[in-house]
Amino acid sequence: MTDTHCPYCALQCAMTLTPAPDGPLPVSVAGRDFPTNRGGLCKKGWTSAELLGDAGRLTTPLMRGDDGELHPADWDAVLDLLAARLQGIAAEHGRDAIGVFGGGGLTNEKAYQLGKFARIALGTSRIDYNGRFCMSSAAAAANRSFGIDRGLPFPLTDLDTAETILMLGSNVGDTMPPFVSHLQGARARGGLIVVDPRRSSTARLCADGGGIHLQPVPGTDLPLLLALIHVVIAERLYDAGYVAQRTSGLEQLQQSISSWWPERAETITGVPATRIREIARALARSGSAYILTGRGVEQHVDGADTATAAINLALLLGLPGTPGSGYGTLTGQGNGQGGREHGQKADQLPGYRKITDPAARAHVAAVWGVDPDDIPGPGVPAVELLQGAGLPGGVRALLVHGSNVVVSSPNVATVRASLGRLDLLVVSDFFLSETARMADIVLPVLQWAEEEGTMTNLEGRVLRRRRAIAAPAGARSELWIMAELARRLDAPGEWSLEPSEVFDELARASAGGPADYSGLSHALLDLGVEAHWPFPVGSLGTPRLFADRFAHPDGRARLVAVRAREHEAADGGRLNLVTGRLLEQYQSGTQTRRVTELTAKRPALIAQLHPATARQHGIGEGDGLRIANHRGSVTARAELTRDIRPDTVFLPFHYPDAGSANLLTDDRVDPHSAMPEFKRALVSISPE
Repeated sequence: MTDTHCPYCALQCAMTLTPAPDGPLPVSVAGRDFPTNRGGLCKKGWTSAELLGDAGRLTTPLMRGDDGELHPADWDAVLDLLAARLQGIAAEHGRDAIGVFGGGGLTNEKAYQLGKFARIALGTSRIDYNGRFCMSSAAAAANRSFGIDRGLPFPLTDLDTAETILMLGSNVGDTMPPFVSHLQGARARGGLIVVDPRRSSTARLCADGGGIHLQPVPGTDLPLLLALIHVVIAERLYDAGYVAQRTSGLEQLQQSISSWWPERAETITGVPATRIREIARALARSGSAYILTGRGVEQHVDGADTATAAINLALLLGLPGTPGSGYGTLTGQGNGQGGREHGQKADQLPGYRKITDPAARAHVAAVWGVDPDDIPGPGVPAVELLQGAGLPGGVRALLVHGSNVVVSSPNVATVRASLGRLDLLVVSDFFLSETARMADIVLPVLQWAEEEGTMTNLEGRVLRRRRAIAAPAGARSELWIMAELARRLDAPGEWSLEPSEVFDELARASAGGPADYSGLSHALLDLGVEAHWPFPVGSLGTPRLFADRFAHPDGRARLVAVRAREHEAADGGRLNLVTGRLLEQYQSGTQTRRVTELTAKRPALIAQLHPATARQHGIGEGDGLRIANHRGSVTARAELTRDIRPDTVFLPFHYPDAGSANLLTDDRVDPHSAMPEFKRALVSISPE
């Protein structure tokens, strides 16, 4: 038996894998008692072993031939060719003509090595990852308010005793079901407040006295939060002692929200002013309150400001760092936290250091054995990286690891066109994803149960991923691939194949940084220690941040004044499109769409809309409909429900090709985080 963690979301539920040599699958899965999931798993976790025996598993490298088709190839021949092509492109167009796109599902070891590989083996600044589409707004907000970004700066179990929880833009009932157990205490007290344009499975927990569900107009979370802040300040409900001792910026914040009285916010959000006042007062009088945000409020062009407003509200109420209270944001991808800490991000070095900081560059360069001047400067964020591909000044070659960008990117038709302009597209994956189908070279890599490594969950807890079964003969670890390419490229430094040794190097590189792992090792983690970073040498880790000070030099948090911008409103001919996840599916669906049990309920794209809206457009239950805007169109089957606002249509984003919701989403980005506008677009609908 092997104790490990689920391959999907950032809850990283604990599970045990048992070999099943006589069964239909290589292992059986059992939930394991752990603070986050308490032995429970969702449908995706229970069925995760099916992927290990899937007939579509890639087990040999593929190269595109003169006939335009992908053909099996020898590893040495592929890597020799790839190294030569990369050297040729760099010589002709410069090193920044090579790009690397990583993923929030890679282990810490692979994410770290990928950043190192890009910068010192390829010599390129052009690296970013799909976490830019997930956590970037939350990270930008936390960094400017707190001086540090950790999704939950407290253990998840702290929520169990909460009296009040305000949850904005997250449907954990579908995205990470075992999380719901941590909401039950607040629900039993009638203190669960869920903000969502849909009556989601999480919002339904508010029924029968469990709390309050608010259904604002999509994209108006920032005005709603500003109105809550207005009430807290106007009625002097804020914690004056905490604000005076632990924050700065109150005066500017007061000025910025002076015009956001609840009645004005009601005209924009649709949330009654009486409700806004009720919630502000409930939060203020609660003896134990938490504010949690998710992608629904963050994946907007004002997502960083919206998350900042939520933090402002939490700071005014004295929640962060106070026992029994707090603010947090719910990391999405399995290693979304660790993936952004150790070098995949365009502007960061290991340990969550800024790549522009001379001291950070010197420290990391010493670990890597290079001159600090040999480390490139900051690159460009994901949308710019992908959409500039093949254009003057853009990348000519792109290496993709752990991401399916032709499904998951905004305004995805433009990304598909960009990839088609590349001189070289290389995809490392264990299935032939939609992005891999476009590649010139496909490299087969290991799945979760075939590798050793670490992941960092939504609490900043570093966890061990353990090998339970042998990999197919032709598949290789990304660590091996990078080492082989580094050798062919004559790269400096060490390129270990052992995840434990790579982790030790990561620990040294992170030492002294905000995300300090220097006191950790595989051996220590194997003892079962609770390993919340920062975990410097000689420490016991940091389960709870901010008890004494925030991470700014003066120890104070920043109250950052933000302003709402005007958005084009839905009208009689157009609806608000919101996108999100289904219980049975995960991200681009590369893995979960292969599991029959998960796809049986909704094998194709569905669109949720209100019955009144459907009648107005001549659409019945199960009918086909076309959803369109100036970026593209998709067809779907109608699912009629009163759980959604009449001015809104919902699409899940797991489906590929002509069923991709991201054909309709907006690629404009947040100025602070470079997060695209995934969560709201204006669309028209018509019968198919």
